[in-house]
Amino acid sequence: MKKPTHKEISNKIRQAREALTNGNLAIATPDIIAADALELDYEIEELQAILDKLLVQAKPDDYTGTFPPQRAYVDDIFQSDLFAFSLTSSCFACKIYFKFALKDDTLWLVSLHKDRPGKRG
Repeated sequence: MKKPTHKEISNKIRQAREALTNGNLAIATPDIIAADALELDYEIEELQAILDKLLVQAKPDDYTGTFPPQRAYVDDIFQSDLFAFSLTSSCFACKIYFKFALKDDTLWLVSLHKDRPGKRG
């Protein structure tokens, strides 16, 4: 994918929500997501509801990924496009950074943590 347009980013958000609604959620980096969940003080069982709220809030202007998108290096989603967003979350009352990939109708969560500009994961 070349530089994603607002329309393409909106489409990726929609596809991510559809995958989530269908129960197709996977975690690409479980140890990292678990550590960040402790910092944000949520239980992994809440992850699907949290992601749904974040994706409802996310707009193309919140996209902080690169142009073109970075490619995943994790085995399960190797070379998939990564979509990163930074927004002030109603769930956490702080600025949140999250990154995901879409593969085979599954939303793969790569990162979800407090936004740390200059040190995003």
